[in-house]
Amino acid sequence: MTDSCTSDVIGRRVEVNGERATVRFSGIVPPVAGLWLGVEWDNPNRGKHDGSHEGTVYFKCRHPTGGSFIRPNKVNFGTDFITAVKNQYVLEDGLEEDGKKEIVWGNKPVKTVGFDRLIKVKSQLSKLENACLQGCTISCAGDEGVIAKTCPNIKTLDLSENLLSSWEEVTRIAEQLQHLEVLILSRNKLRFPSDSPSLTGTFSMLKVLVLNRTEITWAEVLACASGWPVLEELSLESDGIFISERPTNVLQTLKLLDLSSNQPMDENQLFLIAHLPRLEKLNLSNTGISSIHFPDAEIGCKTSMFPSLQYLIVNDNPISQWSFINELDKLQSLHTLSCMRIPVVGVPDSKAAQTARQFIIAKIGQLKMLNRQEIEPGERHGAELDYRKAFGNDWKKAGGHQDPDKNRPSRDFIAAHPRYQLLCLKYGAPEDEELQTQQPFVIKKQLLTLKIKYLNEVGQQVLEKQLPDSMTIQKVKGLLSRLLKAPVSELQLSYESTKMPGREIELENDLKSLQFYSVESGDCLLVRW
Repeated sequence: MTDSCTSDVIGRRVEVNGERATVRFSGIVPPVAGLWLGVEWDNPNRGKHDGSHEGTVYFKCRHPTGGSFIRPNKVNFGTDFITAVKNQYVLEDGLEEDGKKEIVWGNKPVKTVGFDRLIKVKSQLSKLENACLQGCTISCAGDEGVIAKTCPNIKTLDLSENLLSSWEEVTRIAEQLQHLEVLILSRNKLRFPSDSPSLTGTFSMLKVLVLNRTEITWAEVLACASGWPVLEELSLESDGIFISERPTNVLQTLKLLDLSSNQPMDENQLFLIAHLPRLEKLNLSNTGISSIHFPDAEIGCKTSMFPSLQYLIVNDNPISQWSFINELDKLQSLHTLSCMRIPVVGVPDSKAAQTARQFIIAKIGQLKMLNRQEIEPGERHGAELDYRKAFGNDWKKAGGHQDPDKNRPSRDFIAAHPRYQLLCLKYGAPEDEELQTQQPFVIKKQLLTLKIKYLNEVGQQVLEKQLPDSMTIQKVKGLLSRLLKAPVSELQLSYESTKMPGREIELENDLKSLQFYSVESGDCLLVRW
């Protein structure tokens, strides 16, 4: 309690037998004599009460069993920054009695064979650029100026799961690290200023800031953000964030924002951050969001919101309506989407999930990556054709027609399928034969009549073959290999569709079938080797 790091104990972060807590009270608790500390545990099941004893309230806890009274000598108030750095990185030389050289790494002796270079590197703290001090019980900066003298070149600093209790103490550390670019503070329950702190240039180089589980509020984010002039990545996972106001003149350089596990999140909160000009990646996983509508964009138009957003993550949310997916097509820069474990997609690896993937690809025209899988041109081609066919009868019933002059689908159909008309322009309106319902329980191999053109042989006559639509690309290559007397490994296949003349679609996956790539009778296989 006499250490400089343990002054003003109320609000201090402490550790007791590996469990972290916050000091809420210091004083006498009758009838037992002596000084007691009242602590609120991070793990609410660790305590015994809510801060009351025999009818007297000494402090308050958020959980009825979150509090305990502990003697000060049982509490670890932590250590200063430089002590933790030395414990983590400095290897001290020593001599055993027999003269053999050894080193001590923490408290453990280690043989020095082959370690000479390591000792030299580890001891030169002035050259240290990446410092991982996770879980080192750091509670304060220590003596003024010592960090700047000892390890001034740190660029990446991980201070997660320590005993830091305030943003002010973090600033005391960071102001001595002029090159600091990445700062990780996860699982430190910090007190943040409610007003904008004075601009000192402490974080003038900071590009990445991780504040997961620090209990920071959105108002506190905006208050501190004026001190982060070049910040590009900000992570606020599990902070109980509720976006209450629009960032004004702050966070304008932000490219990545992680808001995952902050519930409940809705579209009105998102609209407050929708005009961050450089935001490219947004993580909304497990936020409870279920719907979104961009009011400034009509069907088929692009929204002015999130102008730079390329990568969106909405995993683990109650998204059960396709209208959510439809709206994402309005985002002008979106090319990567992760929407795993949401109701509209269904059970992973099921037939319904495979169909849902096709529908998402067809609904979002500029998408290039879906659920960590690249969308190849052939997959997009097949997905759009299948989607066009799947909803062809609905389109006709709603007023759709092959004759452009008679094609007037209802507004409800267009709202449910915003890109359908565009797909009809791209591939042609679905013909009646395509929309005929296949008779159930009929096992039939569809034979495709295909033209085959060998591009390596000038003047070669175009062949015509009938192939089953279930035939894999690998088997097609085997057939062509025998015809051409060419190694299978050297053959490259693509095809031209009669519905898209002049456009070549690669058949890249040997395990997929002709049907997967939506190859139809009359199409032309192109062969190179």
